[in-house]
Amino acid sequence: MNPSIAEVCILGVGIVFLGLVCIVLLCYVIGVFCRLGDKTPDSGKSAVATPSTAGEIPNRQEFVAAVSAAIAEDMGKDISAIRILSIKRM
Repeated sequence: MNPSIAEVCILGVGIVFLGLVCIVLLCYVIGVFCRLGDKTPDSGKSAVATPSTAGEIPNRQEFVAAVSAAIAEDMGKDISAIRILSIKRM
């Protein structure tokens, strides 16, 4: 017995959606495991440099140079063609 075109289409679409549901569930499970793996004991030290409580940015000139270079690269312009008026913490 040969399957009809409709049966083949329905079976194909069903398999595709079943595969997509499996991919979503797999991504969710991997995300849960990744979040569990990120739990580190709080030793009071952070891997990320944080500014002081007064809002000062350590190595401000280096920070401004890095931000300027990134903005100029994104805009496709020379770094001397942009002017940064202020940098505010958000």
